[in-house]
Amino acid sequence: MTKLTTAPRDVFQTFMNFPLVEDLDALKADVAIIGMPYGSPYTIDELVNDQTNAPTAVRRASQRISLGLDRYDFDIGGTLFDGQDVKVVDVGDVPGDAAGGHYRLAETAIRKIRVAGALPITIGGDHGIPIPILRALDGEGPITLVQIDAHLDWRDNVNGVREGYSSPIRRASEMAHIAGIFQLGIRGQGSARLEEVEAARAYGSNIVTANEWQDIGTAALLKRIPDRGRYYLTIDADGLDPAVMPAVEGPAPGGISYRQTIELIKGLFAKGRVVGIDIVEIAPARDVNEITSMTAGLFILNAIGAAVRTGQFKR
Repeated sequence: MTKLTTAPRDVFQTFMNFPLVEDLDALKADVAIIGMPYGSPYTIDELVNDQTNAPTAVRRASQRISLGLDRYDFDIGGTLFDGQDVKVVDVGDVPGDAAGGHYRLAETAIRKIRVAGALPITIGGDHGIPIPILRALDGEGPITLVQIDAHLDWRDNVNGVREGYSSPIRRASEMAHIAGIFQLGIRGQGSARLEEVEAARAYGSNIVTANEWQDIGTAALLKRIPDRGRYYLTIDADGLDPAVMPAVEGPAPGGISYRQTIELIKGLFAKGRVVGIDIVEIAPARDVNEITSMTAGLFILNAIGAAVRTGQFKR
C-alpha cells in the first residue's frame, strides 16, 4: 500500500514537537498538521522550488514561537488548550511525484484526516495545494471558501496547466460543494487579466481589496460572511504585508496585518465550523530571522486556540 505521508524531511522535527503519526488509518486526533510541499508546476524548473522547503522551515521555526503549552498566550487569551483534553499531531509530508501523483495522495490523506474527525491544517507548498484539499471535502458542503491573498488566482490555465498556483480559486468555483467565495486583501498586479476579473465577478466572488478591508475593519468584513456556515480558509503568505511575511516570491506592499489575520481566524471559528486551513507560498530562502515561518506557526496556534475556545473539539 502506498504511504500517504512521510516523516518531515531534512530534520525529523514535527510542528511544536507534537507527536508524529504516519498511519492515517489509525489517526486519533483533534488537529492534524500536514505538509504538502509540491504543487502542479508550470515549468520543469518549478518542480522543486524554494516553496517546497516551507513545511520544514515552519516546523523548525515553531520551536521559537512557544516556550511550552503551559504558557499564557495574550493573542489567544490563555494557554493553547485552555485546560481541555485536545490532541494535536503532525502527520508529516505528502511525498512528491514527478508525474503529479502527489495531488491524489494529498486528497486521500485529507479524506482520512476528516474521517478521523480531525481538523487538517496544511503547510504548503505553492497555492495549487488547496485544489486536492477542497476536492477531499466534497461530502462536507456547502462550504464558504475564504482566501487571504494579494492575487485573484482565477486563471483557467497557465502553459496548459490547470491546477497550478494561479488557478486554485477558479478550480474551487467549479466545485458544487463550494457555496461562496470571499477573496480578501487583493491588491496590485498578479496573473489576472481583465477576463479573469470578469469571470470572478460573474461567478459572484466577493472581492475585498486590502484598502477596503483597512477602511471597514475586520468586524464589518466578518458580517458579510454568512453565519453558522462551514468555512475553509486559505492563506497565501503574500496576502500579508511584506513587513509581516517577507519570505514570498511576489511581495506586494500595502498588505494585511498580523492583527487583521488573527481577528479573521477567530471570527470564522466563532461564526461556525472551520473544516480546514492552509498556509502557502512561503519561500524560506527569502526570510529574515525566520519571521515569515514564525508568523505562519503563530497563525496555526491561533487557529487551534480559537477552535478550542469555540467548542469545536468538544465531544
